[in-house]
Amino acid sequence: MAKPIKIKARNKNGLTTIRALMSHPMKVEKKDKKTGKVKPAHFIQTVTCEHNGKAVLTAEWGAAVSANPYLSFKFKGANKGDTVKLSWVDNKGKNASAEQTIK
Repeated sequence: MAKPIKIKARNKNGLTTIRALMSHPMKVEKKDKKTGKVKPAHFIQTVTCEHNGKAVLTAEWGAAVSANPYLSFKFKGANKGDTVKLSWVDNKGKNASAEQTIK
């Protein structure tokens, strides 16, 4: 299995760019054509990014986000060598996180 989160963090001129790729199926609720049973949705619900323990991003997602979502954003106030942590929780209670030192 691939890593649940691949993250890169770079600081340039006081602006830190976070780029992350998250492995998750992100499935919508669907009816099985053969059995007629409904397959429940399975998606990332909350994404959080922390810089030195302080939240710099919190996102609430739904089933409409594509599989293996890519996230990119920027924030101010970090320095090279600081740590960022990105984590997610899905609607079934599973979670993943990854930390990266800002370069």
